[in-house]
Amino acid sequence: MSTPFAAWAEQVQADMEVVLDRHLPPASALPTKLHQAMRYAVLGGGKRVRPLLVFAAGTLFDAPRDALERSAAAVEMIHAYSLVHDDMPCMDDDDLRRGKPTVHRQFDEATALLVGDALQSQAFLVLSQGALAPDRKVAMLSQLAHAAGSLGMCGGQAVDLDAVGIALALPELEQMHRLKTGALLRVSVLLGAYAGKALQADEQAALDSYADAIGLAFQVVDDILDATADSATLGKTAGKDAAHNKPTYVSILGLQPSLALAEKLRQDAHHALQPFGEAAIRLRELADLIVQRKA
Repeated sequence: MSTPFAAWAEQVQADMEVVLDRHLPPASALPTKLHQAMRYAVLGGGKRVRPLLVFAAGTLFDAPRDALERSAAAVEMIHAYSLVHDDMPCMDDDDLRRGKPTVHRQFDEATALLVGDALQSQAFLVLSQGALAPDRKVAMLSQLAHAAGSLGMCGGQAVDLDAVGIALALPELEQMHRLKTGALLRVSVLLGAYAGKALQADEQAALDSYADAIGLAFQVVDDILDATADSATLGKTAGKDAAHNKPTYVSILGLQPSLALAEKLRQDAHHALQPFGEAAIRLRELADLIVQRKA
């Protein structure tokens, strides 16, 4: 591809701000406080890794633009809602997210709870519309629901809450993060691909292997950054895993082995994409971004 990765990523991120603005209720619509808080949670921040994965996978299968935009908006709304709830006093009780006050601090706890609920509903509404064939949309809605639910992201969060102060074995930690973090990254890849075509078994297996590798890598790097970076760099409170006595890759393996694991997972992700050849360059570049990021 002729466009450098950084320029491509910046364009997708900028486009997503417009797409998300279009697919969120206007701030002036009743109930205005809720809609303002939803927009506060979603717009104007974040790396947009999940939309980038949607678009990168979509390029493999010539997915139509509208389907990619809707898929990317839906998965980003689910992600944003999870952050809003994750920051609340009943969970991590955090004051800072994306360099600004968390939603429950900027508004209030009840509004933050409703923001998460409403963003989840909005995600499925957006994905259910558009021009794709009904059977394709049903398959995509099913994948997103599974990734967001008790056998995916929410289940992983429940395990995470139960694991505070407990010395998890490495396989238990990996399973927790396959659900909490990996499920939504995996569905980002699959939604991008499904927007273009129904996958063959070997194509799905290759994308699953890629997504499994980057999902774990993302969390390994998050744990490394939480232990080594400062709050200004991260845009969220640094060191909160240790403060909350949470099991992490760094606490179980140590810093240097965690760095080595992240690099191995990056290589695993590249290997998984071999069947797609050069057409998967954006997915490879995103694996590099996930592992080599500094925030």
